[in-house]
Amino acid sequence: MDLNELNQIDFNDFGEWPKPIKAVAIGLVCIVLAGLAYHYDTSPQRERLAAEQRAEQAALADLTKKQQKAANLENYRNQLADMEQSFGAMLKQLPNRTEVAALLVDVSQTGLANGLEFELFQPNNEATREFYAELPIQIRVRGQYHDFGRFVSGLAALPRIVTIHNVRIQGGSDKAATDSLQAIVKTYRYLQDEAK
Repeated sequence: MDLNELNQIDFNDFGEWPKPIKAVAIGLVCIVLAGLAYHYDTSPQRERLAAEQRAEQAALADLTKKQQKAANLENYRNQLADMEQSFGAMLKQLPNRTEVAALLVDVSQTGLANGLEFELFQPNNEATREFYAELPIQIRVRGQYHDFGRFVSGLAALPRIVTIHNVRIQGGSDKAATDSLQAIVKTYRYLQDEAK
C-alpha cells in the first residue's frame, strides 16, 4: 500500500478501503469508544468505589471504638458507681440549712479550743452557685502564730467542708505577745433540699 492509495480513500465507502486502513480505523474507533466508556461510565464508578471505601474505613474505625467501649462497659459502670459514691460522700460534707448554725459553732469552738480570741466573727450574705450556696464568714482573731496553724488544721479536720481565704497575719506590738489573723472562712451548703 502506498501513500497515493490513502489520498484516494472515499470516506463514504468504508467497505472498499484496504484491509490495513480498515484495521487502523476500527482500532481508532474502538480506542475512542473505550475512552468514552471509561470517562462516562467507569470513572464515576471508580470515584463512587473510592468514596465507599473511605466510608467503610470510617465505619470500621467507629465500630472499633464502639467495640472497645463495649468491652470496657463494665469498667465504666464500676467507675461511674465509684464516682457517684464519692460525689455522695462529698455532698454529705455540705451541711443543709439546719446544720449551718451548728457548723458556725464548730468554727468558733475550733478557734477557742486553740487559744484564739475572736475579735470579729461576722457571717455575710450567702452566695448561691449552681448546686450549692457559699456562706462567707469574716473573722479576726488574736493569738500566737502556732495557734493559727492549729486553728486552720482544726478547720480542715471538721466533718464538713470549710475553706479559708484571704488570710492576713499581722505581728503584734512589742508589749502584746499576740498576733492578729484576719481571713474569710467559707462554708458551703447543698441546694438540693430547696429544690424538693
